[in-house]
Amino acid sequence: GTWDMYRAYRDMREANYRGADKYFHARGNYDAARRGPGGAWAAKVISDAREGWQGGVSGRGAEDTRADQEANRWGRSGGDPNRYRPKGLPSKY
Repeated sequence: GTWDMYRAYRDMREANYRGADKYFHARGNYDAARRGPGGAWAAKVISDAREGWQGGVSGRGAEDTRADQEANRWGRSGGDPNRYRPKGLPSKY
């Protein structure tokens, strides 16, 4: 699961595509959770840590953290990450 989360983060950084953040959150959590309970656990721990840092240190705000966590939960619960996919994001992602 940790690798899935890292891969989604790496792809998000590489894509550098406006509006794609929630898609990569959902995708990383989705991919990790498909590996089983351990993957879902890893995804939750990593997501919660990231959002704790983002909300407390980066100054992006509670609303962005709430929306990120919604996408995280959606992906972990088996929801299709493409719900958050922005138009025009290259198909390699």
